[in-house]
This record gives sequence, structure tokens and C-alpha cells, in this order.
Amino acid sequence: MSGRNKTIALLTFLVIVWGINWPLSKIALSYAPPLLFAGIRTVIAGIILISAALPKWKQLQFRRLWPVYLTSAILSIVFYYGFQTIGLQYVPSGLFSAIVFLQPVLLGIFAWIWLGESMYGLKIFGLLLGFLGVAALSIGGFNGSISPVGVLLALASALSWAFATIYTKRNAARVDMLWMTAMQIMIGGVILLAAGSATESWSAITWNSAFIVNTLFIAVFVIALGWMVYFKLINEGEAGKVGSFTFLIPLISIGSSVVLLHEQITTNLIVGMLLIVASIILVNVKLGRMHG
Repeated sequence: MSGRNKTIALLTFLVIVWGINWPLSKIALSYAPPLLFAGIRTVIAGIILISAALPKWKQLQFRRLWPVYLTSAILSIVFYYGFQTIGLQYVPSGLFSAIVFLQPVLLGIFAWIWLGESMYGLKIFGLLLGFLGVAALSIGGFNGSISPVGVLLALASALSWAFATIYTKRNAARVDMLWMTAMQIMIGGVILLAAGSATESWSAITWNSAFIVNTLFIAVFVIALGWMVYFKLINEGEAGKVGSFTFLIPLISIGSSVVLLHEQITTNLIVGMLLIVASIILVNVKLGRMHG
């Protein structure tokens, strides 16, 4: 498989599993409190990743790198999954994911400021179109009153994820990427589990097949494999360009939410989808001297 085809295959995998994560998480939340659910799925993913990283244990360098692992864990896992899992209880999963995926716009701007990635007219226009697409998905795209708390938690998820991606990319040369992913997920999972154990009741979890299957699927494919693929792509390509493809994730999320949770399709949804596709094309198009 050529490098380009491999990248496309990895991006396709990521967009699909991260898209269906939202309705699956919403379903699982009907059987478990939010922090415990976030902690359980993340710790399982952490165990899987640490097992995969063990052959390279010398590259862990925990004594020297623990501040990097801890900072990354708080941004990528504790804040991102914490805000997300609590926020999903307030608004529809499709809408929540649409707001979180303002992240590529934030990432494009932050990558320009802190990573020196190129910024030019067409790219700015593409990022703005993506922002408008996500806004179109959000405004009146779903029935029911929109909870301000849910919207704020979704925005907090987007910000923490954007900062986490920049932080990871800035430290990429210092750390082994597999260990970085494994440690941030494990440390973050333990913190979430501890917070859940302190504030929620384990007896509130309904251990039925729907909860177990959803949790395992999310742990293995969404968190363990998903984050590995995401950071691999971020390290090999421009953070802004990889981020722009994640605009597709709300489309998968909304489509799967319509099927699994019977959330409704509206005109806003269709307009938003078209704007998002246009955004991805513009951010990734190469126009001679204009691209970096």
C-alpha cells in the first residue's frame, strides 16, 4: 500500500470509529454514570496500549518524561472525555459532536500560531467554511431545547482537544509516540476512574450486554486504536490538514445518531454537510506557492 493510500485508509478508519462513538457513548450513558463510564473505557484502552508498548519499554523514560505524560493526560483525556461524557447528558449526540468538531478550526489557528504551519487565504476560507458547516449542524439541527451547559461543555471539549494536539506535536521529538499515547490514556483513565469513584456510585452501573459491548468497542477501537492512528497522522502530516478531515466525523455521528437514536435529519444538516465537505477540499488543496 502506497503512503497516500495508507493515509487515506487510516483517516477513513478514524472518521468512522470516532463518528459512531457519539451515539454509542450516549447509549452506554443510559446504563452508567458519566465519570465512571469515561474511566472504565479509558483504563481498558490504556491497558491495551501499554501491552502493545511493552516491547519498547526502554523508551518509556518515565522518570524524565512524566510531566509531559501527565500534562497530555489531563488535556487529552481528563478534560476532553470528562467534559464530553458529562455534556452528552444535556444535548443530542449529533449536536454535541458537531460543536466539538469546531476543534479543527481551533487547531488550524493554533498550529499557525505555535507550530508555524502555513496560513493563507484559501486555508482560512476553508476553515471558516468548516466552522459555518458545524454551526449549521448546530443551529436548529435537532429538536428539543438546547442546553447552554451542554453547549459550553462541548466547546470546552473542543478547546482541550485542540490544545492537547498542539502540545503532543510540540513534544513529539522527545517522546516515543506509542508510549505517549499509552501513558496519557492510562493516567487520564485512572484520574477519571478515581473522580468517578469519589463522586458516583458503582452500583448505578447496569452491567448488561449493551453496556459491556459498547464500552469494549469504544475502549478498543475508538480510544486505543483511534488515538494511535490520530497521533500517527498528526506527526506525519500537517496538524491543520489532518484536523480538517475530522470535520467529517460529525457527519458520521449525525448519520449514526439518526439510525441508532432516531435523531432527525433537517435542512440545516444537509447545508452543514455540504459546507464541511467544501472546507476539507479547500484546506487540503495545493495551489503552487500558496501552500506550505
